[in-house]
Amino acid sequence: MKIFRFKTYLTSNMEVLEPPTQELLSNCSQRTVDKGDYLLREGESTGSSYFVEDGLLRQFSIDEKGKEHILQFAPENWFVSNRESEYLNRPSSYFIQAIEDARVLVVERELIERLSKSNPAFIEFNTRLLHRHIAGLQKRVTQLQSYTARERYLDFVRSYPDVLLRVPQTYVASYLGITPESLSRVRKELAKEQQVIS
Repeated sequence: MKIFRFKTYLTSNMEVLEPPTQELLSNCSQRTVDKGDYLLREGESTGSSYFVEDGLLRQFSIDEKGKEHILQFAPENWFVSNRESEYLNRPSSYFIQAIEDARVLVVERELIERLSKSNPAFIEFNTRLLHRHIAGLQKRVTQLQSYTARERYLDFVRSYPDVLLRVPQTYVASYLGITPESLSRVRKELAKEQQVIS
């Protein structure tokens, strides 16, 4: 089982001894997901987080009018989860879907909890993941409330430098909370400015 990215992620984010790290790695299951398939659907419950080894996922909701709202993209080296479902045992409000063929590692909540009892570094690891998740959500709220379409787009390019070339523009617009027409306008304006600078 190839888990090079996850092992690198763990060693760069946790200061733990080799045995517990190896125990986590050996107890994670690997799952392949075909493009278009789902790891999680609205209304389902999960006790898992997903680490992306290869491929690209998206987490999104669908409102009562049938419109999709993308909360996040998860390319390689990213975690994606529904914390509400995973830790509060509630049905998911979100879908998690593969945009590309993907290979993910499934990290069960029970595994983290079990390892945390024997090694405090895992408590710190999970807390760090939680804080990153919260910080990311807070940033998203601030962007949607007060950033211009241009500012949202530029921040997207900084946050997801390679994703832009891997997803349809409708997905980018959905993530930014703007229409595809507005996204096209922003991109044209930035292209013109770049020509002037050049």
